[in-house]
Amino acid sequence: MLDRKKKNFGGLAGILLLCLAVLMVFSAMAGRYFVSFSEFVHILGMKLSGEVYEPSMAETVLFGTRFPRIAAAVVIGCGLSMSGAAYQGIFRNPMVSPDLLGASAGAGFGAALGFLLELSLWAIQLLAFGMGLFAVLLTCVLGRLVRGQMDHNRIVLVLSGMVVGSLFQALISLVKYVADPFDTMPSIAFWLMGGLTYVTALDMVFLLAPVAVGTIVLLMFRWRINLLSLGPDEAETMGVSVKRSQGVIIFCATLMTASCVAVGGMIGWAGLIVPHFSRMLAGPDNRRMMPCAALLGGIFLLIVDDAARCLFPQEIPIGILTAMVGAPVFIGLLAKGRRGFV
Repeated sequence: MLDRKKKNFGGLAGILLLCLAVLMVFSAMAGRYFVSFSEFVHILGMKLSGEVYEPSMAETVLFGTRFPRIAAAVVIGCGLSMSGAAYQGIFRNPMVSPDLLGASAGAGFGAALGFLLELSLWAIQLLAFGMGLFAVLLTCVLGRLVRGQMDHNRIVLVLSGMVVGSLFQALISLVKYVADPFDTMPSIAFWLMGGLTYVTALDMVFLLAPVAVGTIVLLMFRWRINLLSLGPDEAETMGVSVKRSQGVIIFCATLMTASCVAVGGMIGWAGLIVPHFSRMLAGPDNRRMMPCAALLGGIFLLIVDDAARCLFPQEIPIGILTAMVGAPVFIGLLAKGRRGFV
């Protein structure tokens, strides 16, 4: 039975990889400036051969805009989905999302403050990233102020995250209140809605390293997440250091979430609903579910980003579309109440 499940998962992973690859090619071709498949293949062939030639408009569009945007959508979708799956596992709650401990709110405040101070884009991203990590650190410090049993500490940590998230949301509102309504305010509002419009190849350098490190570590810890989902006492009995494992998992999930929010803005729902679909496809075992969530997250966000830039006369911020798609889908999942993910 176990070998059969492994074979089934191998087939599922192959199908998801194929779907992701096909979708990436389609995303590169689709848009207001359409690139045919033959032109797409020709440009890639010329680029890989190293032959000197005059760059065309299609090549400028592909390498200057679409390839970085496609890569960012896949990486951010993977990072948010993996973070959400990890949080849901260690907190034993399918309603948990990557912004549970205040990472998204902290990063949002950092970015808003950066726009208010008129910093460079890289400085804004670094400030958002740092404030996201600081928010989670503040949550953990507040959680340690209350002593008790492990489950009680877990509840206190969640409540501390709610408090810290509310605090940073209030600080975001304060920055928006004092910002110039004709200059700074539109930039803050647009960034907070989430989007990949201005992502560049340099942004991928900032994004890829934290997400790659976090993904690798979480995949290595996914069997520990299985044990932690049984409860702290059971995990300790089976030889897992609960505090250390939880610390590593929370740090990696926070690292990924903060970097994704710093580059793409506050994109919600991906880290909440994608793990549910992953459980439906791969089962509740995190050894198979988490890799599935990484692939599904990239597919989901890439589809939403394609819709944001292709289906409307004016591009819609991706955070709005993820909420419009995610909210009714999640309500449908709750209404079905299927065993294993609700």
